[in-house]
Order: sequence, then structure tokens, then C-alpha cells
Amino acid sequence: MDSQTVDASPQTGEGRPAATLKRNALGVLGILFFVLSAQAPLTGIAGAVPIAVAVGNGAGAPAAYAIAGAVILLFSVGFVAMGRHVVNAGAFYTYIGKGLGRTTGSGSAAVALFAYCTVQAAMYGLYGFTVSGLVEHYSGAHIAWWVWALVTMGAVQVLGAAGIELGAKVLAVFVLAEFSILLVFALVTLVKGGGPEGLDFGGTFSPSAALQGAPGVALMFAVASMFGFEATAIYGEEAREPHKTVPRATYLSVAVVTGFFAFVSWMLVSSYGPSKVTAAAGKALAGGDSTVFVFAPIAAQFGGWVNDVLPILLGTSLFAGILAFHNSANRYLFSLSREGLLPGRLRTLNHRHSPWVAGLVQTAIAVLLVMPFALAGKDPVLTLFSWFSGVGVLACMLLYFLTSVSVIVFFRRERLDTRRWNTLIAPALGALGIAAVIWVVLTNFTTLIGGDATTALWLVLAVPAVLLLGAGTARVVHGR
Repeated sequence: MDSQTVDASPQTGEGRPAATLKRNALGVLGILFFVLSAQAPLTGIAGAVPIAVAVGNGAGAPAAYAIAGAVILLFSVGFVAMGRHVVNAGAFYTYIGKGLGRTTGSGSAAVALFAYCTVQAAMYGLYGFTVSGLVEHYSGAHIAWWVWALVTMGAVQVLGAAGIELGAKVLAVFVLAEFSILLVFALVTLVKGGGPEGLDFGGTFSPSAALQGAPGVALMFAVASMFGFEATAIYGEEAREPHKTVPRATYLSVAVVTGFFAFVSWMLVSSYGPSKVTAAAGKALAGGDSTVFVFAPIAAQFGGWVNDVLPILLGTSLFAGILAFHNSANRYLFSLSREGLLPGRLRTLNHRHSPWVAGLVQTAIAVLLVMPFALAGKDPVLTLFSWFSGVGVLACMLLYFLTSVSVIVFFRRERLDTRRWNTLIAPALGALGIAAVIWVVLTNFTTLIGGDATTALWLVLAVPAVLLLGAGTARVVHGR
């Protein structure tokens, strides 16, 4: 196979050598922590699993995570193949541009920024609500959720500008804490033989269990929980030996995330019993706090102290996710500036090789997205979190689909890699699987955002509108 690499030396829009991010700063584990932070494991488990069980396919919800992981794995094959030849902080949009043209690539860059910024804003909503509740519980002081969101925006800006290594270390601490307690709970449950009905593998992973109820809804929430693994390629410029590190980090991320969500959700189902789990999840949702569905069996396993620790870990989980998406978004802004699509000031690096100006702009975007909900007095969970996380997932699914198609087109034209499985078959299967997920998301979008049909329509239309806006801007900038 030809080892030729595209974009090995980043250029500005005028063809000059550009500023580069810090080389050799991250290894496989460092990148893995950024991915796991974006996934926010405890947030995904405590937030998505109860809904997937109650509204989706009940005891078969863990199977949805396995299916979602298989689709993402197929996508990853082509994604990794492309990453061997294109190393750029823009990741998705750079890949799409190489296969489908600069205009489509620029449009997808706008969609990627839209996805990351809306998901981050969504997490600020849930984070502010969570921290406000914790502070009131322990001190009696009631401080509005948006105050904590604004304070955290400042902290995230500082950490983002402090350099990629410090960010990776902070995320490692938070991710290990939440990951560990969930994994230990799952392992203890497994060793004990499950709950009142045993492990009952068939009651969860058999075709009949997986297809009961509304499996599409469960699949939708499973895919949403896996959002953010593109970070493996976004940090390619900052990785040690990126042609080895990025593929390893990508496959490891998909395997870890899929295995973790499928295993932990299975043990949660087992702790209630397949015949009782749907009613338990429905009761938690009806009570207004879905986390009870997850926290209760863990507390039963380890003691009441868990009820004090897990809400705190939920807050740190959200903080880690917010920081991860901040780093991803500011690297998109940096990369777009380097290519001449955004003002040159955005590619300014500080002494730690961090794109701090792009970070400031990303923080300003977060303020603009979050504060209207605060000023309007909207519920940060039922509106900000639900609406923006839903539209962010839809935008990301579009990026996955376009990337898969681009991989096929790129390798049919360039012939840099002649492995049919890696450059044609797996990407084609991944594209079909992602197209099916997009259809499921669109069909159930009102459920995903927890809103009304009119709000759902406007949010759905926002994604192609952003794509067209980005593509149109590129045509104007490049004069064609």
C-alpha cells in the first residue's frame, strides 16, 4: 500500500505554511480519555438508559448499544483508512472535502461546529441544573443554574488555553472516577449472578428481546450516547506517531465505549430483572428524576453513600464532556482559519501551542447559545439539554454519512489504498447503517428532544440550513 499522506504540512488559505498545534503531545490513552470525556459515561448511562428502557425496547435496550457499536465500528474502518492519508485538526470536514469537494467539506465544517457547540450548550444546561441542585442540597443556597454555567465557561476557557496535556490529565481523573464506579457495580453484579431473575442473557440480547417495543427509539439513544469519538482524528496533529496512534485510539475507543455501555446497561437490567425493568424505568421517569433508575441499584449494592457521591460524579462527568467538546470545537475554528475560511486571528496559538483565540470565540458561542434560555426562564433540562442534544446528534449522523461516502469516492479516485474491505465494503455498510439511524432519529425526533412537533421541525431544518450556509460561504470566500 502506498504510504503517501495528504495534508502532512498544513497550509493557510493562501498556500503558506501555517501555524501548527503541539506535536507529539498525546498518546493512545490521552486521546482515549478525550473520547470517553465527550461520551460522558455516567451522563450517558444515567440519562439515556432509563429512557431507552422505558420508551424503547425494555430489557432489550443493551442490545441496541451493541448494534449501535457495530454500525460505528463499520464506519470506523473507512474513517481510519482515510486518517492514514489525511492528518488535520478538521477531521470530518477535511475528510469530506477530500472526497466530495471543498464546498461540501466547508458545509460539513459548519455542521460539525454546529454539532459540537449545540451539544456542549446542552451539557451546560444539565450541568448548571445539577450543580445548582448540589449546592442547594449541601449549603441551602439557591443559585440559578445559569450562574454555574457561566462560571464553568470561564474555567473551561482557562483549561483549554493551558494546553492539551493539562486538559488530558484533568479529564483522566474525572473519567476514571465515573467509569470505575459503574464498571465495579457491573462486575460485582455479574459475579453475583445478576439480580432476581439471574443474568438472563437471552432476555436481553435475543432477537425477540432486542426487537420488542420500539427498538428504533433505543437505538437512537444508544447512538446519541456514543457521540464524540471523532476526537481520535481531531487530535491527530498533536498525537505521537499519528498514523499508528489514531487508528489504535479509534478502534480502542469504539470497543471500550460499546462494551462499557452494553455491559453496564445489561447489568442494570439484570439488577431489576427483565420482566420488571421496564416498569422500574417508567416509574423513575414519571417521578421526574431518571437517575434514580441507575443510582438505586448501585446504592443497594454498595450502600447509601453512593447517593451522595454519584450526583457529584454526574457533575464532573458533564464538566469533562464540556471541556472535551470545547477542545474539539476550537480546533475546528483553528483549522478553518488556517484554510482561510475564517479570520486569520483564530489560528493564533499561545506559548503552549493552544488555539486560545479560537477558544475564546467558542466560549462566546456557548454564552450566546445558553443565555437566551436563561433570560427566557426556560427549564435547562427540558429545553436546552433536550433540544440541543437532539439536534447535535442529528448533525453528527449527517457527518458520519457524508464521511463514509467521501471515503469511498476518495479511494476510488486516488487509489492510495486498494483494500476493498477498508475502502469500499465497510464504508458502504457503515453508510447504510448510518442512513438507517438517521431515518430512525427523524422518525422519533419529537421523542428524542422531548418537545412538540413544531420545535422538532425547526431543529431538524436547522441542520441542512447550516450545511448550505457553510457551503455558500466557502463559494464566496474562494470565488466560485
